[in-house]
Amino acid sequence: MLLLILGLVLFLGVHSVRIFANDWRTQQFARLGEKKWKGLYSLISIIAFVLLIYGFGQARLQPVLLYVPPMWLRHLNGLFTLVAFILVVAAYVPNNHFKARLGHPMLAGVKTWAFGHLLATGMLHDVVLFGAFLVWAVADFVVSRRRDRLAGTVYPAGTAKGDVITVLAGVAGWAIFAFALHAWWIGVKPM
Repeated sequence: MLLLILGLVLFLGVHSVRIFANDWRTQQFARLGEKKWKGLYSLISIIAFVLLIYGFGQARLQPVLLYVPPMWLRHLNGLFTLVAFILVVAAYVPNNHFKARLGHPMLAGVKTWAFGHLLATGMLHDVVLFGAFLVWAVADFVVSRRRDRLAGTVYPAGTAKGDVITVLAGVAGWAIFAFALHAWWIGVKPM
């Protein structure tokens, strides 16, 4: 569990710099330059992600049951995850209504994914992982939306074409992950 927590602290810590130390981030970005900053950021993120994955795998070997979710919540998680995939895709597809409305659909997708998984799982390691991501995504979403309001940020209007591409790509990604990759990568067959 220690490696999982260390991985989470490092991974979410690096991804929280704009939340808690935006001025420091700006100074470092200026001091190091874009390439060095992004390189350092990426290196720490990758190391942290590896620690997080390895730590989660190790924690799964000694499960501690906190609660037993009803089966219907496990099935409902499939819907939460589908919505999460669509929202994450919306962060990258131009001119969609999700991005126009939310501003930060990836963070909304992470919140949805984490919340659904908290409902569907009941082990301590699951609560630590998904709870940490949920708390981080909520905090980052709130801070990011506030920063957008203060800066007067307006996202491009959505179009039907952008929405269709977003939904189709999100559904396709979800289907591939849910029916094939999740079992292979995570060791749990959700469908």
